Amino acid sequence: MENKELIPHLFRTEYRKIVSVLCKHFGFEQIEIAEDIASETFLVATQTWGLEGNPANPTAWLYFVAKNKAKNYLQRTSVFKNKISAELKTGSAEVEINEIDLSLQNINDSQLQMMFTVCHPSIPPEAQIGLSLRILCGFGIEEIADAFLTNKETINKRLFRAKEKLREEKINIELPNRAEIDERLSTVLRTIYLLFNEGYYSLSQNQTLRKDLCLEAMRLCIMLIENKTTNRPQVNALLSLMCFHTSRFDARLNTNGELVLYEEQDENLWNADLIGKGGYFLSCASRGDVLSKYHLEAGIAYWSTQKTDSIEKWENMLQLYNKLLTIEYSPIVALNRTFALSKANGKKTAIAEAESLKLDDNQFYYALIGELYSGIDNSKAIENFKKAYSLAKTDAARSSIQKKIDRIGTAVN
Repeated sequence: MENKELIPHLFRTEYRKIVSVLCKHFGFEQIEIAEDIASETFLVATQTWGLEGNPANPTAWLYFVAKNKAKNYLQRTSVFKNKISAELKTGSAEVEINEIDLSLQNINDSQLQMMFTVCHPSIPPEAQIGLSLRILCGFGIEEIADAFLTNKETINKRLFRAKEKLREEKINIELPNRAEIDERLSTVLRTIYLLFNEGYYSLSQNQTLRKDLCLEAMRLCIMLIENKTTNRPQVNALLSLMCFHTSRFDARLNTNGELVLYEEQDENLWNADLIGKGGYFLSCASRGDVLSKYHLEAGIAYWSTQKTDSIEKWENMLQLYNKLLTIEYSPIVALNRTFALSKANGKKTAIAEAESLKLDDNQFYYALIGELYSGIDNSKAIENFKKAYSLAKTDAARSSIQKKIDRIGTAVN
């Protein structure tokens, strides 16, 4: 791999590991120092490798430089004098400094502990996602701003406030005890779920970034599964859900970036390997008596990977939607349910259900109603598609909706 490709790749995979380990060593109050050391390490790599070529083991090189930079920082600051020297009864400072452990086990443990820290319920969900993207996923501020369709200044302020809150609350970087894990795990899973949705349903036209968000959410979920303490049924259900959804990622958009309706998707573009993994983790999720919203959504996503248009399929999906709405009501879930309802009980029944939702500021609401009216009352279909067009936020979405209007208009004429 060439230098111009290798360093960005390593930044995405190793930055988060270095930050997590150093932050655990220094304490969360010194997180900016950990981030600075990690950033400086990659700056040195860019300069050195550009002149001397890539080292034999680039990852080990990064860890060596990061460890030395941490050592230099500790030696020249009061943190070293006041917090570490006083604790050393014998030996030299060199002994304590070398205890910055960059072993694989400690890296994994530190990232898992950091996950529970940045997902602390004392900070709002959007800040939890932002911190997860920055600290656990290695995303740059500009990338995070792009994911949230906002600017760098807003993201910087959001992350600053979140870090200050964690400092004020004196949150330790550690894995909670088993009782606390049960309480905190729901927050962690919600953050991963929202992170995935930022990628899967994002209006950003940066397709590479959108897919990366989904893959990073899946990576964080896998970390939970690989730890015995956090490997719970609902965690497996969430990973199953994400596998099923990601399997259809490449089929959801055409080459122009326009959304492709489910019924028009090319099944050949679906990823059979991810569908298989989704089934495996859904099976793992069935152990025990836990039934979470992730179980139900994974079940719906499973049926979505079965292209056969059968009554059994749509009735199963409809029942799952009904159960999901009793566990956690969401207008968007209710809207999605109306599509399954139209397939199971007919368009006219679904139209009445959809219109009762009155999601007047949602483009997908009008787009779905437009689809339901198509072939029944084309003038109303066009009317709703035009409302969807006025609410669309991207050129690709507007282009896709306009094609539907033109198609129905041609059929009418």
